[in-house]
Amino acid sequence: MKSFARKFLTTATLSATATAAYANGLRVVSQDAFAAARGEAFTATADNASAIYYNPAGLTQLEGTQLRGGIYGLELLPTYEPPAGRPNSGRVYSTEKHYAAATQTFFSHSLKKVPVSVGLGLYAPYGGTLGWPDEARFRSVAQKSSLTYLRINPVVAVKLADSFSIGAGASLDYARLSLEQGILKSANPLNYFRFAGTGYAAGWNVGALWKPHEMISLGATVRGATSFNLSGQTSFAEEGVFAADRRDAKMDFDFPLSAVFGVSFRPTPKWNLEFDVDYTDWDVVGQNTIRQAEAPPFGIQQNIPVKLFWRSSWMYSVGVTRSFDNGWHLSAGYLFNENSVPDNYYTPLVADLDRHFVTIGLGRTGKNIDFDLTYQFGYGPGHTVTGSQPSSTPGFFANQNADGTYKFTSHALLFSAGLHF
Repeated sequence: MKSFARKFLTTATLSATATAAYANGLRVVSQDAFAAARGEAFTATADNASAIYYNPAGLTQLEGTQLRGGIYGLELLPTYEPPAGRPNSGRVYSTEKHYAAATQTFFSHSLKKVPVSVGLGLYAPYGGTLGWPDEARFRSVAQKSSLTYLRINPVVAVKLADSFSIGAGASLDYARLSLEQGILKSANPLNYFRFAGTGYAAGWNVGALWKPHEMISLGATVRGATSFNLSGQTSFAEEGVFAADRRDAKMDFDFPLSAVFGVSFRPTPKWNLEFDVDYTDWDVVGQNTIRQAEAPPFGIQQNIPVKLFWRSSWMYSVGVTRSFDNGWHLSAGYLFNENSVPDNYYTPLVADLDRHFVTIGLGRTGKNIDFDLTYQFGYGPGHTVTGSQPSSTPGFFANQNADGTYKFTSHALLFSAGLHF
């Protein structure tokens, strides 16, 4: 009977591990220091080479050849406090790793004799690493995850009229996902479950830019969903019950479509105000399956259901830029990001909640060289999760779930520099 219970417990653990699958699957929205300084309200402006990401139609505004690259460095400070009555209630836990960085490179070229521009981008639209200490009281629910996501994105843009341009591109995407949770609520004796897999996917993006008036610009862009078949291995152990072992495994994994619409208003050549609305179709994150190539021992399920059931969300951003003489400009912005993870299937490896971002940046555009430096502050007021279902049978046995209060703070610096010739 005890052996059967252990086998059932292990099976349920594997079934629930994929709760962490979208741990760091959140979008990396900031891909350029100038756009970020405007609170990401850049779709209807899109006037540097990062338009490859923000709105490929904007490339038709650029002359000659341009190369722009940058880095996005973050300090992430999410916290968790167990609910009242739970062991260690009143104590605040923070994640194990606080720093992350992402780089971007964009290249564009506008042809001289025809109204056509081409571009190539290399950037990370998703990614990150997150892990909680064992003492956070949800080890048997979820513990660690890491996602690396890279995209190569060639695009073509055409100016169909003086005031109207379109652009489109394809992408080749690479993703590597790793995740971990405990089988028991304590790390002693040794116990764990891990999945790691890599895969490739094809994607696309399109955009349009229309200037019906010299003071008004309208922009829209859509980035298609990507579907991965991640190939890798599961590994698991529980000291005293079964030795460390592994199996070849695969997991289907989808990233969502997103769409943005923006309006830019330029009352004078020195002022640019923009408002953007951004939709992400997180509803595609429903139920997937981890498929192990060989039937594992110990009564462990071979095909492991993955229940996530996210919901689509919106972002709203507003930004302003004031241009000065000699190419200098000062920008500021605000962005609000809705929570996309319902409490019923809440996972600490996402710890998603409504978030506010405030930004300010300074830059200069010269004859051949330009640069931007931006500071970004993020804040997520406390989100209290109640009634969440443990994502695994060990969670039930250990009386652990994701209930508690989550908060978020971040600081970031972005630097982008460009050459045009």
